[in-house]
Amino acid sequence: MAATGDRDWRLVLSRKGFDSSYGGMASPILPDGRLLHLPIPNSHDKFCMADMDVPGVDFGQLLVDLSGHRKNAEDRHTLRSVVHIDPDLDRAPRHRMPGWRPALGQTDAAQRHLANQGVGSGDVFLFFGWFREVMQQDGKWRFSPGAPDRHAFFGWLQIDELLPIVTERESCLRDHPWIANHPHVFNRENYKSALNTLYVATDRFRNHSGIPGGGRFSHYSSELNLTAADASRSVWDLPGWLMPRDGRKPLSYHGDLKRWTQMDERCRLRSAAKGQEFVLQASDYPEASPWLDDLLRSNVRHVEVA
Repeated sequence: MAATGDRDWRLVLSRKGFDSSYGGMASPILPDGRLLHLPIPNSHDKFCMADMDVPGVDFGQLLVDLSGHRKNAEDRHTLRSVVHIDPDLDRAPRHRMPGWRPALGQTDAAQRHLANQGVGSGDVFLFFGWFREVMQQDGKWRFSPGAPDRHAFFGWLQIDELLPIVTERESCLRDHPWIANHPHVFNRENYKSALNTLYVATDRFRNHSGIPGGGRFSHYSSELNLTAADASRSVWDLPGWLMPRDGRKPLSYHGDLKRWTQMDERCRLRSAAKGQEFVLQASDYPEASPWLDDLLRSNVRHVEVA
């Protein structure tokens, strides 16, 4: 098992960023192919859209143009809007404390699901979100006419440690002082649950010393696409080996076989509309590790990690 070592391991498909409820529009795929993942608005957090770096792009104008100046949306689509930067995969260097590593915070029902699925050290998150291609016309940004809405992977994180940041706050901060700026840590009033957990990335992806333990895919590629052609973004075109069979446990939240359709060497999945974390017992699927290897190798040239 090249990606993770010879052990039981889990692959987590994790939905994050702008959606129809939070943000109300797709994250943009820029004309040069860059994936600009937009974190959800959250008035309780510390950072704002202005803290995101987009070289060569007037980010504020991009947000306002794409939002269409929708009524009551201005504060959510400007550089002043406060956002939840989590997963924290590529924080601007000026906002990093010494020792910073990529990390994901999770709590409440989503964390309970991860715990019940046994997610832990060595397991891998692949983060996906809603994206659509954009263009500039007459000096203004717009979503490209006819461009599909799609789910696409934008980042990954291999778990090194799980930090119980409410029940063992003092020891977590003593051993990892850099986590103090993570929203699930500094925002104590809104993250009181004992379930509140920080997933910290490995320094380097195990058995792939040249790949960081967590990061963001900076450019779109076909390997990162989930959505089937000529379908809504929630209908996924997946490798055929993911089709549940022979008693193997299916991707969590997708146990209803009516969601799945076998299509020669591929399969289609009508993905669940609700839920953040979809867990695959990957060690039951021998194809999962080489597939993940190929995904990372194919896109490592586009990785943006300082």
